[in-house]
Order: sequence, then C-alpha cells, then structure tokens
Amino acid sequence: MTERRHQRTFVRTFFTSPTAVEGEDDSAKMIRRAAELRGMQAPDVWVPDNEDATAPSMRDEGAQNIIDVVSEHGADFPGEIHPRVVWHRDDPSTRYQGFQRMLKITDPEHGAVDNLDGFVIPEVGGIDDWKKADEFFTIIENEHGLEAGSLAMSVIIESGEAELAMRKLRDEMGKPDNNLERMFLLVDGEVDYTKDMRAITPTGGLPSWPELRHNTARGASAAGCIAVDGPYDDIRDVEGYHERMTANQAKGMTGIWSLTPGQVVEANKSPLPPEEGSWLLDADGREVELETEEGVEVYDGDRVSLEETGDGYVLTVGSDEQHLDEAELEDELLDLTSYVPSMDDIVDSMEEFETAKEAGRGAIAITRAATISIDGVEVDVSNDRMWDEATYQAVQTPITLFQDVYENRPDQHEDLADLYSEDVVERATNVGN
Repeated sequence: MTERRHQRTFVRTFFTSPTAVEGEDDSAKMIRRAAELRGMQAPDVWVPDNEDATAPSMRDEGAQNIIDVVSEHGADFPGEIHPRVVWHRDDPSTRYQGFQRMLKITDPEHGAVDNLDGFVIPEVGGIDDWKKADEFFTIIENEHGLEAGSLAMSVIIESGEAELAMRKLRDEMGKPDNNLERMFLLVDGEVDYTKDMRAITPTGGLPSWPELRHNTARGASAAGCIAVDGPYDDIRDVEGYHERMTANQAKGMTGIWSLTPGQVVEANKSPLPPEEGSWLLDADGREVELETEEGVEVYDGDRVSLEETGDGYVLTVGSDEQHLDEAELEDELLDLTSYVPSMDDIVDSMEEFETAKEAGRGAIAITRAATISIDGVEVDVSNDRMWDEATYQAVQTPITLFQDVYENRPDQHEDLADLYSEDVVERATNVGN
C-alpha cells in the first residue's frame, strides 16, 4: 500500500457551506454555524465554499468571512478545515482570483492560517494545471514564511482531463519541479463532469458515473491520497444515500460529500462496523435483513417459501421450486444467506486469530451459526471461514478506520461509546496494534 502523506488515513465526510450569504445581516452566518458543529454532526473535512456555493459578487466578502470565522472558531473545530477557492483550467483570470484570495486568507497577520489545513481547488485540468495550483501554494508558503508543504491541496475531478491526470499523479510526485506531495483529497464533481463529458440522459438527471468513482479511488490509492465521492443532492433520500456509500466503500472510497449536517451524521456512521451483527437472505435477487426473534433469524416475506414434507422440504425462491433433503436444504440456505459482523464480532475474531498466531498457528477456522425460520420451518445452518494472515489484514480495514476516527475525533468518543459500549471501544482501539 502506498504510504499516506497526511495525518488522516480516512475521510468519511466532506461538508461544504457558503462563505457569504446575500441579503443577511450577518453574511457569514452559514460558516459560523458550521464552525460550531461537534460530534457526529461535525465533518472530518469542513469546506468553507467560496466557489459554487457563494455568489460571484459575494466572494471577496466570503474570503474575509473565512478569515474572521476561522481565526475565531477554527482552533476548536474538531475536523480539518480546507476552504474551496475559485479556479479554472481554461481561465487565467479565475486562477489569479483564487490565488489572491488564498494569499489573503493565509496572511499570518489575519490570524486564520494556524487553523487551516489546506485548500480545495475545483475545475482542474491536466497534470500541468495541477502543477500550476501547486506552484501557487508554494509561493504562498514562501511569501508568508510558512513551512514548505504545510498547506494541503485537494482537487475536484470535474473533467475528462482531470480524470486522466490522476493516472500521472503518482509519477509526478517527488520530482524536483513540484511539491505535489501536498496532495490530500481527490473529490468527484459529477455535475460539472457530466457537463464536460456532454452526457445526455432521458430524464436530464445525472448519470451514476461508477467508472469515475472507481478511477478516483484507484488514483487516490496509487498516489497515497484519499478519494471522496461527490454530492448526493436528494437530501431526503437517506436510503439512496446509504446505497451510494455502500457501493463506494466496496470500491475503497470511504468519503462522500455531505450537503447538510444530517447527511454528515449518516456519512460519519456509515463506514463504521455496525453495533449488532445481522443475517441477510437473498430473496430472489433482493437482499433482505432477517429479524432476530428469541435467537432465531426470521424471514417474513413472500419471495421465499419453505414447506416441510414427509420425505424432505420444498424451497421456493421466486418461481424456482426445489425438493431437498435436510443436508441439501442447509447447503442451499448457506448459499442464500450471508452474515454482516458487528464491531464486537470483528474484534472477537481478530483477537482469536492474534492468540492463535502467538501460539504458532498460521490459520484458524471461525464458525458462524444461526437458526433460520421461513414460514415457521426452522433450519440450523453453520459455516466455517478459514482465517490466515491475509484474511486478518483484509478484515482489519474497518478497525483501522475506527482507530483513525478515535484518534483524530475525540469529540466523537462519547458517541462511539454510546454506539458500541466502552468495553468494545477499548478493545477495538487496542486490537491489531
């Protein structure tokens, strides 16, 4: 795995808020509210947005608002702070505006730079454009006497050029003509990407762009950066937001853009292991979580049925009917079910493997068992999963995420203890170390 260049190993939440709101007595009210977020409502990365979220006529005032709010509240904000400024690969005047505002915001005399972690650069193009932005960062650091590379740079992938540039990033890092080691986040911007690609859909909605998300996750992994998905703008569709995050996490993309504190809460919790384990059943192509009733996992639906006959069982899934004996039924249900381990389950398994490894054993079998009830017919199922060092390291990823959160977000310690219990939290912070 490529070495990470920043303190954070994972970023779950990327939360933007307008830097200046027109027609308000306090134009900075949105970023002032955001600066006061704590616990699960506070993002891992907060982005005072002086680009798309702020009207062009308000951006100079927005830059001053960033200075005022970050200098006053930034030291107490529990996440990282990375303002977004204007930039465009095809417009030198826009790039110059972004540079001037970064220069102003980071002036030590204004008191904000000590609480800033970096800047987000939108609308980048090819790798040479990334280098232009990086050079501005270097000039700013020299102008203000800041440590070289102290300002992290994140970019938003909003064009085909930027998508292709990710393939070149790893090779460019470390060359003497740039300081691209400062790269932190690679963030998808599907709206402008759709425009740049001239994409058309029948409804006018956004394509899902799974290829872009895969390429961003791959580019971030190769370059030692962190991948973040773009905004999910249907803020009431919590189920859809969860589905998007689950699909992303399977690609190695833990982070997602959050548009509201409510989305921040959902995204902060989503990649963490669940509090309770659960059994899932493939019900004719639809994954259904079984309900636990007095130690039995119960399916309550009409896509799967099970009947006990005199000489065996009849299992029907959709329109597929099978006549099975007891052993065949158990095998079939094992194929149709899967188990989602809880935090406690994962920690238990890791501790068991660590104990076995200390005793000189290279592999162990870990058993999962349940009684499954379909139409009142109960069937005991169990399977053994072989754990070796590779399995241990793969399963360790969600625990490493938890440990990163625990280390970097002390404001969430109480929430985590409420979610898992203090005993599980303590074990999870120590296992694997």
